[in-house]
Amino acid sequence: MHTMATFTYSLALFFLATISLSSAQLSSTFYSTSCPKALSTIQSAVNAAVKKEARMGASLLRLHFHDCFVNGCDGSVLLDDTSNFTGEKTAGPNQNSLRGFDVIDNIKTQVESVCKQTVSCADILAVAARDSVVALGGPTWTVQLGRRDARTASLSTANSDIPSPASGLSTLTSAFSKKGLSTTDLVALSGAHTIGQARCTTFRTRIYNETNIDSSFKTSLQGKCPSSGGDNNLSPLDLSTPTSFDNSYYKNLINSKGLLHSDQQLFNNGSTDSQVNTYSSNGAKFNSDFTSAMVKMGNISPLTGSNGEIRTNCRKVN
Repeated sequence: MHTMATFTYSLALFFLATISLSSAQLSSTFYSTSCPKALSTIQSAVNAAVKKEARMGASLLRLHFHDCFVNGCDGSVLLDDTSNFTGEKTAGPNQNSLRGFDVIDNIKTQVESVCKQTVSCADILAVAARDSVVALGGPTWTVQLGRRDARTASLSTANSDIPSPASGLSTLTSAFSKKGLSTTDLVALSGAHTIGQARCTTFRTRIYNETNIDSSFKTSLQGKCPSSGGDNNLSPLDLSTPTSFDNSYYKNLINSKGLLHSDQQLFNNGSTDSQVNTYSSNGAKFNSDFTSAMVKMGNISPLTGSNGEIRTNCRKVN
């Protein structure tokens, strides 16, 4: 009898453990009691930053992407280097390239003033990404919340796992697949390049060496991006509507006007051409696939429960 009771008890514990494991998932209402003003505080700060500089919307969206692709959406991208710790900011894909850290600091300060040490930096990135898209005329979605902040970062994973603008389709596909994202997600998320700007160094090879590029587009870009020098000269990723979140990116690809090599790879007589065609003529389909993919990306390996911490300063561990 005693063994039976013990067995039943351990079975009950097992079920409890299983339940708590699955409930370590994120939830859209995570702060509704602990910090009811969190979302509105983040949104008004994002709106102000994007109003001041439209490009910031793209920068904040990209921060969330670069966070999620390195050890999951854990705020690790925000950590500064210290004497005994190397963060991700100096990784190849991030150095002289990621921006908006000051805006995140400002949002964090405002959120801390309404709720002390309650809202994670990782969640601020996820919400700011959504609010940025909305501020630039794009679709909205429900952000899942409850991520906690990492106490570590990984320079090497940032260097290996964030796909480069020189990537071909198979490299892009496998980089996304490694994170549990499908080729459909890849093509939809690439549509984030309907906003933002890229530095000359990221598209120089394309405009001087590649042939699958519109000639007048190429000539105009060569005027802004010399074959040597001017590395930091900027060009919009979507020349037609650079500060509107829409489906123009895909129309550009069909016209051989993708700015980055990795952009044009999505429409280059390959397996993703049909999806690009669909999005170019169906903005609503793009919006729904993009928002689904953003939720999926935001779900990559979050720290929940008692893992990680809630940083008070997004740049350093507590």
